[in-house]
Amino acid sequence: YPEDSEKYGAGLQKFKKHVSVTKKMCTMLLLQRACEDLERERQDREEEKGRYLKEKLPPLQLSGLSQDDLQKLCKQLHEKIDIVDEERYDCEHKVSKHNKDIHELKLKVQDLGGKFKKPALRKVRVSADEMMRALLGSKHKGSMDLRANLKSVKKEDVKQDKVLTSEVGDWRKNVEAMSGMEGRKKMFDTGGGAQ
Repeated sequence: YPEDSEKYGAGLQKFKKHVSVTKKMCTMLLLQRACEDLERERQDREEEKGRYLKEKLPPLQLSGLSQDDLQKLCKQLHEKIDIVDEERYDCEHKVSKHNKDIHELKLKVQDLGGKFKKPALRKVRVSADEMMRALLGSKHKGSMDLRANLKSVKKEDVKQDKVLTSEVGDWRKNVEAMSGMEGRKKMFDTGGGAQ
């Protein structure tokens, strides 16, 4: 069957060549058609613009008008310009609002389309020295003992603070007790008794 494979192989090559040629021809025809459509759209837009301007802005006849008539005409033109400006502003505002709505809807579609999954994070234990070495690189020297920098607290001081706070109680009573000569005497007595 080797002669059959050669016959089919040559036919297959011709078929592939024919397909590629037809693909190229189709793309060329599509591109030509697209160019013609674009040109036709541009011409239609120009014609529409011309019709709109003729409708909204008739040709001016300035010959034979007095100064007062020209001033009235200028005022009318300014009023029309103001109206057109307002319409333009309204249209721009609508377009920007619609663009924002479209953007928000696109974001909603993206959110609904697929949820972003957070990758699972691994717990890593790193000592303070290793962390400083990673952050500072070769600048980090020596070990860092965080507990050495802590302030030591005596337990007796804590107990004494609790006793003082419990004795203070209501501040109003303290003020009344210490007011006048009796309060000074108490302060002197407590000071003397402590020595």
